[in-house]
Amino acid sequence: MSSGKDARVKSLLTNREREVFELLVQDKTTKEIAAQLFVSEKTVRNHISNVMKKLNVKGRSQAVVELVRLGELTI
Repeated sequence: MSSGKDARVKSLLTNREREVFELLVQDKTTKEIAAQLFVSEKTVRNHISNVMKKLNVKGRSQAVVELVRLGELTI
């Protein structure tokens, strides 16, 4: 059923994953993102990894491109 899939695409990212990727596209490092969000660098890397798995892509830049394509992220 395509309407169910559409609903999932709209809420693909958690709020935190969205925050991480919004900072990534501002050219922030993992360390800077961790400091800004008051989490560890490992947590930031986990969020990035989780999003890459959701999108079935192999890198951060591919994840960003896909998120923009899906309308989940604007740059």
